Amino acid sequence: MDTAAALPADLRSRDADRTQQALLRAATEEFAERGLAGARIDAIAERAGVNKRLIYYYFGSKDDLFLAVLEQTYAGIREAERRLELQSLAPPDAVRRLVQFTWHYYLEHPEFLTLLNSANLHRARHLKESKRVRELNSPLVQLLGEVLERGRRDGIFRGGVDPVQLYISIAGLAYFYLSNNHTLSAIFARDLAAPKALSERLSHITEVVMGYLLRD
Repeated sequence: MDTAAALPADLRSRDADRTQQALLRAATEEFAERGLAGARIDAIAERAGVNKRLIYYYFGSKDDLFLAVLEQTYAGIREAERRLELQSLAPPDAVRRLVQFTWHYYLEHPEFLTLLNSANLHRARHLKESKRVRELNSPLVQLLGEVLERGRRDGIFRGGVDPVQLYISIAGLAYFYLSNNHTLSAIFARDLAAPKALSERLSHITEVVMGYLLRD
């Protein structure tokens, strides 16, 4: 008798959910460490402690699994951004909080940066197939746009600021520094990962962004 089939449907569902989450965690680690090309299905299955056939059963292929990891990764940062409740803050405080959050999130989730590097190496062909990722990004852009408009109406922010361009600038100022920290430290002969250097960088990013937004 098939033991899994004999279980109640809700237990089978919970077991399937646990297995898929274990595979996604293992795949995130493997892809972050080795990239899409270097990641191995056998290694992912071993990390998750499951038979590798379950990867094909739940996700279809290594490329499909990589997309699932990217979608979950974006869902994680978007959910964390949602909890910032920027709509309840004064516009300058909302932007400062978003800058600080982005910086600290990248610091605390280095796998986010390495997964993005891998996705870009493959020209985002996986993300281009994902409607979910586009839907995840839309609420953030809308919310940031509302914050900018409130600031403009209050006479605090300059007008005509594109929320997409602003978010890219915030992300880019943090991303480039952290993803290139080793080379930048070597080139400038400074430990740019030291706590003091990281604190100075966050202050710099915040001043650059606010200096652009605030009216004289």
